[in-house]
Amino acid sequence: MKVLLVNGSPHKDGCTYTALCEVSEALNEQGIDTDIFWIGKKPLSGCIACKSCMKNNKCVFHDSVNEFLEIAGDYEGFVFGTPVHWGGASGGITSFLDRVFYADLNGGGNRFLLKPAAAVMSARRAGTTATWDQMNKYFGLMQMPIITSRYWNMVHGANPEQIKQDLEGMQVMRVLGNNMAFFLHCKNVAMKMGISMPKQEPMVFTNFIR
Repeated sequence: MKVLLVNGSPHKDGCTYTALCEVSEALNEQGIDTDIFWIGKKPLSGCIACKSCMKNNKCVFHDSVNEFLEIAGDYEGFVFGTPVHWGGASGGITSFLDRVFYADLNGGGNRFLLKPAAAVMSARRAGTTATWDQMNKYFGLMQMPIITSRYWNMVHGANPEQIKQDLEGMQVMRVLGNNMAFFLHCKNVAMKMGISMPKQEPMVFTNFIR
């Protein structure tokens, strides 16, 4: 079993990466392999709803979004990390997730269906709970079980050294990793016991606008 941790910060080895590494180590200790995917620091376009993904099962823009989509199907779980910018998730990770999930949903990729997901937030001071709500909405839309920790999945600090000094935040990251590992092990046992995935109904759209 493998979990892919996504670094949505423009800083490859910064605070968000430090938090994700703590989650990764906890997963590894529970027998779960991990990789970290950095979305990069180049500007990422938002989704333009061109719907090319319906034909290609990938985004029309060829950048880290499609690089991620190419490998996402090989993983059983995901952790998406973001710094807090202006009281919300980074512009990079929101553009990234908008296009990743829209392309998968429209293209019928099913790369994320019923795979557990979690969000990790890194902030100097505030804005983490609003960002946590913002990130979790993506997982709810994609039918992904949301993994929680003992507290909200956040760390505080202005640099990686300060993040490591946030002992409670580091513990929350470890608990998150352990909880995701437990869920994955349970799911694996269920599949081996012959418990099938829930039957999927076609999406229904109700339009009340007259």
